[in-house]
Amino acid sequence: MRQKIVAGNWKMNTDYDQGLWLVSEVVNMVNDEVLSDVKVIIAPPFTHLFGIKQLIKSAPKVRLAAQNCSSEASGAFTGEISCSMLKSIGVEAVIIGHSERRQLFGETNFSIKKKIKQALQAGLSPIVCCGETWDERNGGIHFQIIQTQLEEALFALNRDEIGKVIIAYEPVWAIGTGQTATPDQAQEIHRFIRNAIQEKYNSSIADSISILYGGSCTSKNAKELFSNPDVDGGLVGGASLKSREFVDIIKSF
Repeated sequence: MRQKIVAGNWKMNTDYDQGLWLVSEVVNMVNDEVLSDVKVIIAPPFTHLFGIKQLIKSAPKVRLAAQNCSSEASGAFTGEISCSMLKSIGVEAVIIGHSERRQLFGETNFSIKKKIKQALQAGLSPIVCCGETWDERNGGIHFQIIQTQLEEALFALNRDEIGKVIIAYEPVWAIGTGQTATPDQAQEIHRFIRNAIQEKYNSSIADSISILYGGSCTSKNAKELFSNPDVDGGLVGGASLKSREFVDIIKSF
């Protein structure tokens, strides 16, 4: 059975003290209320990672992720943070290829491919994002866009490597807009992604990979989205900054 996952991407929000308070609330609620076998992932800003790692030691269901990583292992890359650095402080996963990184910072499928390799070599779980813009969906090329993202960023991995990846489908037109893909739209794309993996690798691998939905996921729509057979959880943005809302999403399974 595929792992059910809810990941909270805090983006560039909260100062250090606010972040510690927020994660403390989440940990207490998860410990008290979450009975199902759901993996919870918190992705705070870099500055919070070490402190939050200490707090989540009392919450076995909560894991720590970074929001980004370098495509290089080490060296003269001022301002970058390597996967081995993240691993050394207890980070277990890293978000790679988020649409904001693509749109605002010029990341490409090929730079994302390098980051995925770095993450795997360091023993981190890559949470790899893919998705289309509104113009691409409206133009009827959304399947083609996602297929290209998968082929250029992911499909150079071997069978062992691809099995360690978590995929997040994020319709760019739904991120931070309050507009959400319908459950049918989400299922259609998640099934497309799973079929693409099956065609490249095999059905066993395709059936084992968790594919998350990201795009204005809230406690009001999570249950319907997560009930789809190929939707294994969510990559949650703004709603993850509210402990009650985030935990209610986790409890939507």
